[in-house]
Amino acid sequence: MELDQKYFLKNMKILLLDSNHELLKNGLLALNWQVDEDYTSTKTEVEGKIHQYDGIIIRSRYPIDKTFLTKAVNLKFIGRVGAGLENIDIDFAQQKGIHLFNAPEGNRNAVGEHTLGLLLNLLNKINCSDKEVRKGIWKREENRGIELDGKTVGIIGYGNMGKAFAKKLRGFDVTVLAYDIKKNVGDENARQVSLEELFEKTDILSLHVPHTPLTYKMIDEKFISNFKSNFWILNTARGTVIETSALVKALKSGKILGAGLDVLEYEKSSFENMFETNDLPKDFKELIQMDNVILTPHIAGWTVESKEKLAQVILDKIKLTFNK
Repeated sequence: MELDQKYFLKNMKILLLDSNHELLKNGLLALNWQVDEDYTSTKTEVEGKIHQYDGIIIRSRYPIDKTFLTKAVNLKFIGRVGAGLENIDIDFAQQKGIHLFNAPEGNRNAVGEHTLGLLLNLLNKINCSDKEVRKGIWKREENRGIELDGKTVGIIGYGNMGKAFAKKLRGFDVTVLAYDIKKNVGDENARQVSLEELFEKTDILSLHVPHTPLTYKMIDEKFISNFKSNFWILNTARGTVIETSALVKALKSGKILGAGLDVLEYEKSSFENMFETNDLPKDFKELIQMDNVILTPHIAGWTVESKEKLAQVILDKIKLTFNK
């Protein structure tokens, strides 16, 4: 797509579909662009007016699919204030010459810290013992913790999030291994290894992969059975990466010693609500009864600081592309 920079600078019309840090809106207004906000209309309603806009800003409110993009005849960019782009039909958008901006740089530190928090909580049984003390139960031996030092942490997915978690582990006497489908991504914080070596040596598994056909329910019974030792598992990536029924089975058998989950298989694709229906799945009912499971509501990258950083990253990428 040929870019007329002066036209874009003076006449861009932007639609904000999700609320974000105010610096993003203010930054777009500072470019003398028109910025409209619509946080309540249905997808169909927005499709009826999307032809008016040159750019949209969204988090995960609804999918930007082929139907939406077909009607967005003037759309020049989509800014997704978050790490992943799975709610966007990437191939079709690229065919239409639409620029796609996301911001994994904005919340990677938050994800790294949250993942470490889940791990230390699990190993030291903090959630479980906290609940007991509040009930007047004082169990010391039953809540004896396990130290992180000396363990081998295996990371699957060594991009922004995986690297951020590995960096947080530098203060511990641990071995960090990384597996990624891309070559030569290892660094001073993690040695890149084969999947076979990861299975052989991992004590703690942390998932940092996007939702793709390759990663959908990647962690199933067969995958879990490949690990030589019993292990802990952390997921701050996407809920669909783990098959919950396989996880529950492995937790019951002791193959998986504990789980720290910020995401769930059953989440709505918008990430704003837990389930598509009001019926709690059987496996989830079992999961929430387990003391060696910690659950958080998709907030690993959801900090006061990351809200601002995510917005700033998107604004910077838009300005770099269109404000030359």
